[in-house]
Amino acid sequence: MSRKVVVTDYTFPALDAEEAAAHAAGANFSAHQCKTDAEVAKVVAGAEVVAVQFAQFGPQSAAAVKPGATVIRYGVGYDNIDLGAADKAGLKIGYVPDYCADEVADHTAAAILTLLRKLVPLDASVRAGEWAAVKAAKPLKPFNDTVVGFFGMGQIGSAVKARLAGFGFRFVAADPGLSPEQAQAAGVTLVAANELLQQADIITLHAPGTPETNGFFNAERLAMMQPHAMIVNSARGQLIDEADLARALADGVIAGAALDVFHAEPLPADSPLRGAPNCLLTPHAAWYSEAAIGRLQGLVADDIAGALAGKGPRKPVPTGRGFQ
Repeated sequence: MSRKVVVTDYTFPALDAEEAAAHAAGANFSAHQCKTDAEVAKVVAGAEVVAVQFAQFGPQSAAAVKPGATVIRYGVGYDNIDLGAADKAGLKIGYVPDYCADEVADHTAAAILTLLRKLVPLDASVRAGEWAAVKAAKPLKPFNDTVVGFFGMGQIGSAVKARLAGFGFRFVAADPGLSPEQAQAAGVTLVAANELLQQADIITLHAPGTPETNGFFNAERLAMMQPHAMIVNSARGQLIDEADLARALADGVIAGAALDVFHAEPLPADSPLRGAPNCLLTPHAAWYSEAAIGRLQGLVADDIAGALAGKGPRKPVPTGRGFQ
């Protein structure tokens, strides 16, 4: 039986690198536009290597592939892969967390600075015919009196911190996988999650979507934040209860938000976030640069070649309690 490499779905203009990697090892290559677990299961039957972008890879898919197959997720997150089913089937699961780390860190740092300097309300006030900086921006702390809090301090969180280091901020972080020694070396103060909510002037999210973190930022926890505090999310949309956040912004429970990721994408037309005040919305764009697209596909192609040569994924999905 011929070896089989399958791309379940993709948004790229072409798959030349992935196809070349498969053919170089003598494997058949096919690409599809699946969405559901059932659709994926049909096309990956007997596959030795599978690359998944947004399609659901669940129990049916895990049972359909060749025993011991490798599944690679195009991207940083892997919410669409049922890790329990994959583990039960003995599959090797990899992802590509490093293809856009710089881009996401740049985007996140830009969002933090934009919110803290109140550029959104200042712009709106000028467009409304006003010329009143204090009225539009108050309250506004100097950066050397501002606490930036990290909910998760992995690769991207650390890169964001490095970009902000020269502005004079103080940094705190909540991350169960970060030791006090690591925190000290990174220049952040390690705190519990509730302390993070109470201390930070702005919180940036860098945690994966897990049963412990999904919906973590709900009405109860948003109410623990300071009224002038703000939140930035370029990690996973599921970390925030969107309806609770929209109400918190409308009621002045917190002062602002910048969101690049959402529960449903594209963001539904009736999402309450669209009308929330001082809420900066971007269309899951933090990952983007022209170079990042080629980098992502090239790294997946490398994983395809490695899997066909009997190697494990370059970046296996993480285990343990730390935020990656």
